[in-house]
Amino acid sequence: MVQSWSLQKRLVAGILALLALATLAIGVLSVVFLRANLVDQLDEELRMTAQRVENSLGPGGGRGPGLGFDGPGIPVDSLVGIVQADGSVAAAYLDSEADVRELSSAQRRVLAQLPLDSPRTVRISGGVGEFRVLAERVDDDTALVVGLSTREVQTTIARLGAVITAVLIGILIVAGVLGREVARVALRPLTRIRESATTVTQLPLDRGTVALADRLPKLDTDPGTEVGQLGSAFTRMLEHVQAAFDARQASEEKVRRFVADASHELRTPLAAIRGYSELTRRSGHELPDDIRHALSRIESESVRMSALVDDLLLLARLDEGRELRKDPVDLGRVLVDAVADARATSSAHEWVVRVPETPVVVEGDEHRLHQVVANLLANARIHTPDGTRVTAALGSLEGRAIVTITDTGPGIPDDIKPVLFERFARADTSRSRATGSTGLGLAIVAGVVAAHRGRVTVSSRPGETVFTISLPLVAAAPLAPERPQEPPRDAT
Repeated sequence: MVQSWSLQKRLVAGILALLALATLAIGVLSVVFLRANLVDQLDEELRMTAQRVENSLGPGGGRGPGLGFDGPGIPVDSLVGIVQADGSVAAAYLDSEADVRELSSAQRRVLAQLPLDSPRTVRISGGVGEFRVLAERVDDDTALVVGLSTREVQTTIARLGAVITAVLIGILIVAGVLGREVARVALRPLTRIRESATTVTQLPLDRGTVALADRLPKLDTDPGTEVGQLGSAFTRMLEHVQAAFDARQASEEKVRRFVADASHELRTPLAAIRGYSELTRRSGHELPDDIRHALSRIESESVRMSALVDDLLLLARLDEGRELRKDPVDLGRVLVDAVADARATSSAHEWVVRVPETPVVVEGDEHRLHQVVANLLANARIHTPDGTRVTAALGSLEGRAIVTITDTGPGIPDDIKPVLFERFARADTSRSRATGSTGLGLAIVAGVVAAHRGRVTVSSRPGETVFTISLPLVAAAPLAPERPQEPPRDAT
């Protein structure tokens, strides 16, 4: 439990523990020394009392009136006993009311067993209490036992203990309050470092321009303190990380600019190659079959390369953060049109579209959203065998439009899923392709969906692969054009 405490709580707890130990040590030593001093004083008074009692006894230590209690200067709460050589004992004590009370036989036996000439503490049973007792020989046949109560010593020690306890509690309360404030002020630089680090963790560090949090104030980077050294190291780390991010961003900008420029420049020569190859092939001249086949291949590859260049140019523009069109788009019409195009492309697959009767409208670029759905349908067509059922469905949930593209193909390998939406990622190892693929289709899907403030996810197992797109709905946006004629809402 203590391990989960904050550093501030640990510091305050440590301070309180040290103060408690120090106060207890001082209190214990004070009690020990005070008790020793009080006992010494009591022993001195005991010897004086014993001398007075001996003087008040009869000649030869005989029993005087009242066992010597009638002598001058005998304090209350004292006891006197006379032990004879034959073992008989006469003893009594003077209580707090100045009444002489005789001791019982059991109490007298305790006094008879005391050694001589050595003050010691003895507890007398029967409610008499604790006494400091001194036994002295009066003559060969008689020993005098005198005792004084330790009640005052015990009372003084108890009062001192109560005072020490009260002082300890007060010190701990005051130290806890002040210590918390002192620790909070002392650890304030750590709080600012934590807040700065938290701000950094909330930044999108994976792409784009990254501006790390403001640097710590000079007070938090004082090299003369441990916290300042931590703050200084943290600031240097942020500077190094910022420099690395700046270098990465500059490199990405160069690559992005190169790809965009190269893609733009390649479009014209590719169009020329395609045009000249098609013109030559259709010129009417008699060409050998191998030449005609070569021209056909040149034309088809130029078309494929033009599509690749267009995809690269689109990704470059998405990376630059260019705004897409923001028009009301009926996703139902987009799905119907995309599935109709896919059905025309491949009749070997089973195509199904399910859209609700009520329009599901989002704000965005209809052409790009059509491209997203078309890419997912093409991905299902390319990577699944003939006869696979591909279903495009549309719905809404909690203010968002939900588009799902489901196929009954062999599924996506687990090692491909983490990089599925990266550029040039392919799942050829387990999903057969009927035609070539650039590996950019799903990257375009992720980029366009993100540009529309949406999310795209995938779940896959053998026999079912589901791509799910979530886009924010438009509350109530009228659509200018009406929907064209379309196939039934659940058609194959």
